Amino acid sequence: MSTVKYTPRLADKYTKEVIPALSKKFGYKSVMQTPKLEKICINRGVNGAVNDKKLVDIALDELTMITGQKAVPTMSKKDISNFKLRKGMPIGARVTLRGVKMYEFLDRLVSVALPRVRDFKGISDKAFDGRGNYTLGVTEQIIFPEIDIDKVNKITGLDITFVTSAGSNEEAYELLKELGMPFKNSKKDNN
Repeated sequence: MSTVKYTPRLADKYTKEVIPALSKKFGYKSVMQTPKLEKICINRGVNGAVNDKKLVDIALDELTMITGQKAVPTMSKKDISNFKLRKGMPIGARVTLRGVKMYEFLDRLVSVALPRVRDFKGISDKAFDGRGNYTLGVTEQIIFPEIDIDKVNKITGLDITFVTSAGSNEEAYELLKELGMPFKNSKKDNN
């Protein structure tokens, strides 16, 4: 009995289109030199989590629905008396996606969620960290179709970090652009 192995659309695109395109542009001699997307980390801080513990549970449920993977709470690292915050209190939610779920999430983000942003003209190409990682801030969680707008009692944002194996910002930019990230037309495209 043979089982059919499922490959996400973007994982397939990476092997068939992105690797040859990047190898041609940067002159990689081996497929292993080509930068790849290693993981996607999604973080969400919860405003008011100190006073209302249910807000963290709601954030965990929403992140789990958006990503298809169970979210875990983030804990405070130290006491801050001005905020009535104690070390070890839940103050947010996070998910780290790898493999199939990572490519599925990226596909939904690029093709469904980002086009739903009001007045969307592309994402900034200035949020690279110098080591080939890119962070995208989303201001409203309701851009994801998994979230039911009628059940949302508070609109909050989340940070999505794309961790790549690229050595430079330019390589990471090209990798994400080839994978379909809708960067704004900038000076880099005019060269």
